[in-house]
Amino acid sequence: MRSLVLLSGGVDSATCLGMAVKEYGADNVIALSVYYGQKHSRELDAARAVAAYYKVRHSELDLALIFADSDCSLLKGSDSEIPKESYADQLAQTDGAPVSTYVPFRNGLFLSSAASIALSNGCSSIWYGAHSDDAAGNAYPDCSSEFNESMNRAICLGSGGELEVRAPFIGLTKAEVVKLGLSIGVPYELTWSCYEGGEKPCGKCGTCRDRLAAFAANGIKDPAMKGE
Repeated sequence: MRSLVLLSGGVDSATCLGMAVKEYGADNVIALSVYYGQKHSRELDAARAVAAYYKVRHSELDLALIFADSDCSLLKGSDSEIPKESYADQLAQTDGAPVSTYVPFRNGLFLSSAASIALSNGCSSIWYGAHSDDAAGNAYPDCSSEFNESMNRAICLGSGGELEVRAPFIGLTKAEVVKLGLSIGVPYELTWSCYEGGEKPCGKCGTCRDRLAAFAANGIKDPAMKGE
């Protein structure tokens, strides 16, 4: 059996890749990273490093044109500032609507594209790292269990039953994802989560805050913050 893993270069997707390699072996895993017009390349650089660490085939896909009309603050075409607040604080200002760093239907497009590539390469599953913290409060609705169930059903039907979506963290918190990853030796020092593209993580954007808290909950310092 073969599997395709959506690899962003962050904590969750790197943990997915580690799990898939453990289950299938590196020769039977493909990592897929997507450029969607983000303002920096740090996460893609991290994805390349993580894929090289696990010695898996690594493919890259450019979907930037699809998001060209979006004003999502993560994208090059937007003048909006990336918020330096927790997701809870951001949601309080949006009245429960998705936060400004939500890329419109990103996971839906990623999974649909991955389905075609996976089928063409004889894969039986697609893995992605959505977890409950991202879905909470509707910050990222395409990380919810309801979304995952619907996409899994659509991809299963559309592939004639040959392909399934696996989201092993859909019911876990980010701290629980990190705990699992630490137990299997995921190289978190190679990963990048920050929405900014500086020399080091900003420590203040929503994803930095969640990442720092997840490592702290496991009693260790975030490897990306070494030297701080």
